[in-house]
Amino acid sequence: MRWLTIAGLTLLAVFTGSSAAIAQGDDICREAGEAPSREIARPGRRISYVYGLVVLKGVPQGKDLPKVVVTFSDSLQPGVRQTIGRSGSYCFRIQGTGAKLLVEVDGVEAARKSVSELNIGGLREDFEVYPSNFQPIAPPAVVSAKFTRPQNPGTVGLYKKAAEAEKDKQPDKELDLVKQIVAVDPDDFIAWAKLGTLYLERNSLVEAESAFRKCIKIRRDYAPALLNIGMIDAFQNRYPEAIDMFERAVAGDPENARAYRLLGEAYLQNRQGNLGLTALDEAIRLDPIGMAECHLLKARLYDLAGAKNLASHEYKVFLTKVTDHPDKKKFEKYIKDNPE
Repeated sequence: MRWLTIAGLTLLAVFTGSSAAIAQGDDICREAGEAPSREIARPGRRISYVYGLVVLKGVPQGKDLPKVVVTFSDSLQPGVRQTIGRSGSYCFRIQGTGAKLLVEVDGVEAARKSVSELNIGGLREDFEVYPSNFQPIAPPAVVSAKFTRPQNPGTVGLYKKAAEAEKDKQPDKELDLVKQIVAVDPDDFIAWAKLGTLYLERNSLVEAESAFRKCIKIRRDYAPALLNIGMIDAFQNRYPEAIDMFERAVAGDPENARAYRLLGEAYLQNRQGNLGLTALDEAIRLDPIGMAECHLLKARLYDLAGAKNLASHEYKVFLTKVTDHPDKKKFEKYIKDNPE
């Protein structure tokens, strides 16, 4: 499977019930490292798994493949993470209610999806991430240079070894080395944030949040740690707490478009529409192409509110930025049926 860069996104939900679909679900789960289950896609049974493929398009040949992580959350599982391999497969068992999926590429959110809860059939959710207008996009989550700190001579060697372990895909060794860094230099907020990220990759949510909170205790405005704590809160439907973290993140790094998008989405989930729209507008201002999805969020909000002319405008602006979106015809029909 080919892998390429980010910018926009298409979500394809395919519901299957045939014996062929059962085998396909088993194959995908097996490729994702999960035990295959005959409950997948079996008619008459409650869904026990959500599974699918993540397809990336647009990375030039010769470039390193991006790191793709899919996180699943429901009422009984606050945040289970899987790093996606070359097959693009992921598979999670559904145990509770309120299930959600989040796709991150190189640490940047690329897609978010609430998982439908059905009583029969199997559930497959495929994600396709593709470039807008086939133009290279600057990463929307660049962290301000003000967050750098002087090197500690006692940890320089450990940092080099940790980087080598990451490159060689030795996560246990990398985790141990980062633990050594914070033991040598307990005030290294960057290392604490890295430790939190490594725990997240292991689905160790409690340890991850603890590390991130130690980071912001040292550096209260460190946006990467604030965003991760906010996302942990949001996955558990603690939207007021998530909003607090995202607000601190945008205050600490006001040029971070991703922080504004996350803040806007949290406001919308907390039924604070006006504040949500303001935050989404700021995300778009900072990164017009990379944050093009914010136009779709605004369009859906306007549509629900009955302001179809405003929704039509947002769809029209979105299509000027993402000209080959799979739902282009649907958006164009909406625009035609609801003129500005």
